[in-house]
Amino acid sequence: MLSLTIDNKAVQVETGTTILEAAEKAGIEIPTLCRHEDITPLGTCGMCMVEVEGDPGYSRACITEARSGMRIRTHTRELRRIKRKLLELVLAAHPDDCLQCIRHGECELQKLAEKFEIRQLSYDQYTRGLPIDSSARGIVRDMNKCIGCGRCVEVCQNVQTVKAISFYGRGADTIVSPGAETDMGSGVCVNCGQCVVYCPVGALHEREQVDDVWGAIENPELHVAAQIAPAVRVALGEEFDMEPGELVIDKIYEALKLLGVDTVFDTNFSADLTIMEEGTEFLHRLEAGGPFPLITSCSPGWIKFGETYFPELIDNISSCKSPQQMLGALIKTHFAETRSIPPEKIVSLSIMPCTAKKFEADRPEMNSSGFKDVDYVLTTRELARMIRQAGIRFDKLKGIKPDKLMSAYTGAGTIFGATGGVMEAALRTAYELKTGEALENLNFEAVRGLEDTKTAAIPLSGQEIRIAVVHGLSNARTLLSQVREDLKSGGVPYHFIEIMACRGGCVGGGGQPIENSLYQRFKRAQGLYAEDTGMPVRKSHENPEVAALYKDYLQQPGGELSHHLLHTRYHHRDALSI
Repeated sequence: MLSLTIDNKAVQVETGTTILEAAEKAGIEIPTLCRHEDITPLGTCGMCMVEVEGDPGYSRACITEARSGMRIRTHTRELRRIKRKLLELVLAAHPDDCLQCIRHGECELQKLAEKFEIRQLSYDQYTRGLPIDSSARGIVRDMNKCIGCGRCVEVCQNVQTVKAISFYGRGADTIVSPGAETDMGSGVCVNCGQCVVYCPVGALHEREQVDDVWGAIENPELHVAAQIAPAVRVALGEEFDMEPGELVIDKIYEALKLLGVDTVFDTNFSADLTIMEEGTEFLHRLEAGGPFPLITSCSPGWIKFGETYFPELIDNISSCKSPQQMLGALIKTHFAETRSIPPEKIVSLSIMPCTAKKFEADRPEMNSSGFKDVDYVLTTRELARMIRQAGIRFDKLKGIKPDKLMSAYTGAGTIFGATGGVMEAALRTAYELKTGEALENLNFEAVRGLEDTKTAAIPLSGQEIRIAVVHGLSNARTLLSQVREDLKSGGVPYHFIEIMACRGGCVGGGGQPIENSLYQRFKRAQGLYAEDTGMPVRKSHENPEVAALYKDYLQQPGGELSHHLLHTRYHHRDALSI
């Protein structure tokens, strides 16, 4: 332990602690703009400068390790003057359009300017006049608002290892870009949106579809049918000052009805359906002896990453569509037929925690209903904006139940939103379908939690099934690189792998409320597991509406109609294909 003094306050910290972390322990707040607790500190903005007695100049608290005996001052008159000037320089190069900005009220630059009471600038304002890049399906890039903090680059390069964006240019002309002569839509961006949730300002944001959805709702000729993803139910409340992880799904059903949505379904239903299809696919591979490993296909960011960087493993990816796309196809077929609504009059809307779901809905192969299976995808944040626009007091809603037919779900369906949840749900069903025996303990603790990679061996009818769960694309890259080498040498390292593009799984998706730290993700996952524990039915194959769907329409898991509507194929992409 080290002993030091910060603003005349003694504090003890472990070796390797930064000055910023030591100050936090002492209850002293040092302002930052480029720093985020989840990523490696960069020290680019200078807002965390402190004065260390005996050291020349100033030290950046986020990257300077504490030393025993240090005497540190954080808020001298001169430090406040310097930090105000730094902020003024950033604001002078930043568009003065806060009221029109998508991050208004949630902008870290805005909040810091208010904290330092910056009412006017000492420098002339200028704008870069750069074009806005809206070429990607899920993400918009506006470099006029970029403050050069580097958080998005750090996340894309090192946390996700997608390497879609980097710094280009010099000095004041430096921008974050996919590279010369390319844009976000034609590069390797997987639309995961992690750059968005770590951006402190509005330089990166989701491609909004709120106005399109309002138009569909207000068109009396159209029938809008919505679905809500598992992770949204434990995150949307944060937009209305509720706690992360608080279950608000009944309020969401009611809010959607109040907005004017005609029919409200639940994506948890199709999560259970996915387990029936994917579990059947896995059991067929067990009987056939492979090919292994089978890799889950629910995360569209991972799918595009796999198509780009691991094309030799495409045959290992499950052919199952994601729950969003399964339900979208059924809305325009089974639901349309049941309600005698022409499918061309149905608008299929999904509420997702994920910007990559917008990309997925636009994939050309996602039209097995004969129409575009999912017309619009709103992020959790976009739905919150619509609720506020409609004057709905979300926290005061009592809640209602969804429409019947494709809304009933089990605990297995709800845990899809957390890393390890798809694997756990699949194991519950695969074990019982294979053995005919009931599981005594439905909780597979080995696949839960935020550890980068989780592995286990599960006994199944005399076989040892080796499984792996990974979240975050850098971890996926590490695991799949090893899998690829093992397969080349004739080995089978795992039978079943779950991959989620975002750390924490869908609870940490690029469309979730800001802030979206690992702490928030952990709390949201806890909310999903709590709902699972309290559910009367916790196994996908016991979902009564899923059973009715097979009896009345699909006939059987993995059958001809199921394959047509609920399965797809993926393909190799080069770096310049969308």
